[in-house]
Amino acid sequence: MPFCASCGSQVDGSFCAKCGARAGTAVPASGPAVQAAPLADNVASALCYVLGLITGIIFLVLAPYNKNPKVRFHAFQSIFLHAGCIALAIGLNIVVSILHLWSFLFLGSIVWLGFFILWIYLIIQAYQGNTIELPVIGPIARQQAGV
Repeated sequence: MPFCASCGSQVDGSFCAKCGARAGTAVPASGPAVQAAPLADNVASALCYVLGLITGIIFLVLAPYNKNPKVRFHAFQSIFLHAGCIALAIGLNIVVSILHLWSFLFLGSIVWLGFFILWIYLIIQAYQGNTIELPVIGPIARQQAGV
């Protein structure tokens, strides 16, 4: 049975008895459509690592991604990795400034180079769809993500 395009009531003939408008084949309004995630899982997982704490937190808050266990795992692992690196940098700076051990500056440079290589490796692996679980923080991230 057709519906009136103006008022939405059912029409028996060619004109609406309620408002007098010409009868059309308007369909009653439906509920809101479900929106798919604009990014693929591998892209969202790789982006979790790009800005460290910031993108990790963003992907834990964004609606379609915060329910995806794979993206949640990469977001938590990114947060824990970058928080650990920040804590390590603060610790090395304290040791260098208090004890005046300038050899630790060289050690800090090596640590940062290793972190940079690990960071690039994790971005590439996440983009390829592989899940790399880091030794200490990986199980914690997996537990927090609910995987």
